[in-house]
Amino acid sequence: MLYAIEIKDKFAPARLTTIGQLLNVILPLMMSGAALIFLGMTLFGAFNLLTHGDNPEGIKKAYSTIVFAVIGLFIVIASFVGVKLIGKLLGVDNILP
Repeated sequence: MLYAIEIKDKFAPARLTTIGQLLNVILPLMMSGAALIFLGMTLFGAFNLLTHGDNPEGIKKAYSTIVFAVIGLFIVIASFVGVKLIGKLLGVDNILP
């Protein structure tokens, strides 16, 4: 005798049936990772700024690290807003939380 098992409720990857559901899982994780990278780069730049007090080259590199971190965060926020706007224009409001 052969028994069929329904895995939809018991197996987590079975719940990801559409690309929208997959994006609802992946994009918040990626944005959290981007925020952690921003925090790490900012702290690294601030540490270099404090430790290279007399070295103008070190201070310049520290400022550029902080500027690149802010630019990267701005790109992540702009892409999130862009995805939300595209979702609203296409009538797919539940792409992102």
